[in-house]
Amino acid sequence: MANQIVRIIKLINGDDIVCSFSEPQLPNKSPLLRLNKPLQIKYVSQFTPHGLKDYIAMIKWAAYTSDTVVSIPKDKIVTITNATDEMTKSYKKLADNYLNLDVPRKENRYEQEMMSDEDNDNYNQLWDEFRDTKKTYH
Repeated sequence: MANQIVRIIKLINGDDIVCSFSEPQLPNKSPLLRLNKPLQIKYVSQFTPHGLKDYIAMIKWAAYTSDTVVSIPKDKIVTITNATDEMTKSYKKLADNYLNLDVPRKENRYEQEMMSDEDNDNYNQLWDEFRDTKKTYH
């Protein structure tokens, strides 16, 4: 992996994939391109005391397989670009442990709970006041 160029692939569905190209590739006439250790780039926004901060996370794109080479249709690709030095370093760190990366899991961080009668009344009162003030502005 040390000599392979790290690429960013933009797919038609909007996904950004960071990977290197597998050697050997399929013949030029093949409709498929072989990707080595593809990771999906996820853009994450987080509220901090200083405002909104964006950062990226990289997760296994083909998460439920131990395959390190994945073939994708060329007609699903919008662009292919070289990764920045910073992205290349981050990718190579993760790619070295590709088979040990966690499988992304859906987290249910919010539990539903019943609102108390008092909270429900307060909420309805606020909502009614909001609707009343909105009417006066028209």
